[in-house]
Amino acid sequence: MTIRKKILVYFTAAVIPLLGLSLFLIYTLFYEYREEEFQQSQKQKITATLQYLAEVQKVDNEILLSYDRKTIDSMYDEKLLIYNSNKKRIYASLDDTMIPYAETILNDLSPNTQWIETKDGTYDVVGIYFESGRKSYYGISKAYDALGYSKLGFLRNTLILIFVIIALVLILISYYLSRKISGPIMEITRKITRYDLESEDKPITVQGGEKEIVLLTNRFNQLIHRIREAFAFQKYAIHHISHELKTPIAVLVSNFEKLERETDPQEMQKQIRRQKEDTKNLGEIINVLLEIAKAESADGVIVTKMRVDELIFDLVEELNLLFPDHGFHVTYAAIPEDDSVLTVSANERLLRAAFSNLMLNSIHYGSNHRTQIRITTFRGTVKVDIINTGKVIAETEKQYLFRHFFRGDNSRGKPGFGLGLVFIHKIMQLHRGSIAYNSENGDTNIFTVILPLS
Repeated sequence: MTIRKKILVYFTAAVIPLLGLSLFLIYTLFYEYREEEFQQSQKQKITATLQYLAEVQKVDNEILLSYDRKTIDSMYDEKLLIYNSNKKRIYASLDDTMIPYAETILNDLSPNTQWIETKDGTYDVVGIYFESGRKSYYGISKAYDALGYSKLGFLRNTLILIFVIIALVLILISYYLSRKISGPIMEITRKITRYDLESEDKPITVQGGEKEIVLLTNRFNQLIHRIREAFAFQKYAIHHISHELKTPIAVLVSNFEKLERETDPQEMQKQIRRQKEDTKNLGEIINVLLEIAKAESADGVIVTKMRVDELIFDLVEELNLLFPDHGFHVTYAAIPEDDSVLTVSANERLLRAAFSNLMLNSIHYGSNHRTQIRITTFRGTVKVDIINTGKVIAETEKQYLFRHFFRGDNSRGKPGFGLGLVFIHKIMQLHRGSIAYNSENGDTNIFTVILPLS
């Protein structure tokens, strides 16, 4: 069953019975009120008759007949019986209506039981004990409330008509509301069903400003965006890996071929060291790519608490061994007194690979053999600026800097670590951080990394 049908069925199933119950309660209350009102009128009739008889000491038949003719028109199908204190009947109305159990009612009446009411089919029967002066009397009345039942029938028909009309209106309103409420959801469903992940690149939009619908649409668009990013990363990662591994593997093969032909021991040792370095670089590429793949899977990023400045000093020490002519100058914007302002939760291998690649880029693309690293902490984050002097990236190329396969003019003929800025950008995203590039004075490159503190 669709959501629209469920709203229609549930709403009508809940409201229409309540409506019927409310109208039935109105009818029941009026029914009880009619009975009570008519029985009170019977009581007043008996009381008035008893009072009249109590005031007349000698009543002949003509007087009684005259009284009965005067009052007989007030109630139709009425039988009125009046008894004295000895329960001897002293008056009976002219109506032919019978009270078959009058004796039972009369026996039940007493000074302790002054009122009895019962039903005889559609007739109302009441018995009353009445005292006037020093005398006591008993009265029994049986009558049919023609006017009351006529009003009750009219009310019943009116309530049935109201129930049918309101029920139809409620069904129409429910149908309209179900269409209005479920319309955006059905629209989202149709668009999701027809959405082609391979050919479409626009987020879905739905008319209506309901908070839940907007939230659902935004969540779907975010999910699609993440799926696209994952697909794109996977697609380009394969190309990138094949591109990045092809050269190191070709170099390894070439080095092995040279080693086979080499006879000079010194040159052989030199080539072996180069082969060792290239093999280490290849292994590092594979390890970093595996870490990224693991982070993209359900396992997530395995993180530990580490100080950013200590990681940078370790990398400086390692790179100084490989590039002794290049100098690194690490500074703090303010000397921290608390170690926690420099501590982040990160995957050490990924973060090390990212900073190592940036620092190697500063070496390869620098022009004065000097790199400045500036560390700043602010608002629960740590910022690291890696600054070198050299050819800057053109303004028109900055927007493509972190895209796949992009290489600026300043990178032509330059060696690289093998990860590229795309993978560095991905590593920062996995750590809820960011990386940005700026240039100053036409000859200064600044890569800024921002990471949240743990």
